[in-house]
Amino acid sequence: MTQELNNFFDTIVIGGGPSGMICAGFAGQTGKKVLIVEKNYLLGEKLKLTGGGRCNITNAEFDIENFLDNFPGSKKFLYSPFSKFGVSDTFEFFESLNLPLVVEARKRAFPKTQNAKDVVVALSKFMKDNNVTIKNNTSVISIEKDADKIKSITLSSGEKVSADNFVLATGGLAAPQTGSTGDGFKFLKKFGHTILKSEPDIVPLTTNAHWVHNLSGLDWSFMQISFIQNDKVMLKKTGKVLFTHFGVSGPLILNSAREVIKLLNNGAVTASIDLFPDTTEDELDKRIWKLLEKNRNSKLKNILPEIIFKNICAEILTLPDINLAERVVNSINKEERKNLTKKLKHLTFPITGTLGFPEAVSSTGGIDLKEINFKNMTSKNYSNLYILGDLLNIPRPSGGFSLQLCWTTGAIAGKDIAQK
Repeated sequence: MTQELNNFFDTIVIGGGPSGMICAGFAGQTGKKVLIVEKNYLLGEKLKLTGGGRCNITNAEFDIENFLDNFPGSKKFLYSPFSKFGVSDTFEFFESLNLPLVVEARKRAFPKTQNAKDVVVALSKFMKDNNVTIKNNTSVISIEKDADKIKSITLSSGEKVSADNFVLATGGLAAPQTGSTGDGFKFLKKFGHTILKSEPDIVPLTTNAHWVHNLSGLDWSFMQISFIQNDKVMLKKTGKVLFTHFGVSGPLILNSAREVIKLLNNGAVTASIDLFPDTTEDELDKRIWKLLEKNRNSKLKNILPEIIFKNICAEILTLPDINLAERVVNSINKEERKNLTKKLKHLTFPITGTLGFPEAVSSTGGIDLKEINFKNMTSKNYSNLYILGDLLNIPRPSGGFSLQLCWTTGAIAGKDIAQK
């Protein structure tokens, strides 16, 4: 059923994701007429997927300096908004909506209910309590301007709606299946803004190595992964790696993807995993030698699981340059043993790419930050146009930082509108 709209609002918010919803709620707090337009049938579709469906709302780093260290390229722009609405404000905001947060490993904060849908419900109630009009299942066909002001929008329903203030919160290009298809970038480019090219950012990496695919579901809590190009180690990180049916994932990989993508743009990249990063090759060789000496009449595949997972053991032993799966220990010579040791320290596979925008947590690119007034999140070209969240060219790691950027930019814009 189509909802008939009045043709004028104080504020129109385009995009019903996290930044748009929190902005709309705050903008309506002083009695202003606010409309939020969402092209999906439901609000917060991408939000429901975050944190594996649990919603990693923020990162509980309460020191603003330390928090903004995670935004190295845009830190100087973010001091102003984060000093007005930061992590502690996010905790207080959701507690005021009866949605307390809990803090887990790596300071990641989740709703105590562990359900992302509860976040959408809380934000929807926040908007309803502040008399926000919601128009779902409706696209914005065009945005009309006059000199240095935005004047109106035309909806897919054919309606033309005017306002004093307009908010673009349409998201970037990550997870396009949830509605983030770059609409906001097209509008901003049309209005003369500089839009930097987008690429998948926090995203899993792919490989054509079948042994990696065969380990799907296995994670190794403490391994070191190096990314090599032209025989030179370009990036090295230590932590947990998750093997998948397409390649590798997990926080360590997701947060390395941005740099790996840059390397791939310049040529082939090989990943090398060290399964024992705190043990030297000589020490590991002695450990394996002792294991073999104690079990000389056993098959290697039956005893090696004493030091590594059985399934990863099976894959390594069947690799063409190892091929020891069916060998009895007493038939293995020193050279073969040392070759196995080296493989456990240098387990290599090619990186063929990423899973792209559909599986990305976020994307790089967006509007040039120099064209934004960060005191209230307005465009420097159009004083009544607010630009939020993933439309901004702000790369960041996983772990709650993307959503905190949405809460901060949305709240700053909404509060500014409310006080006008």
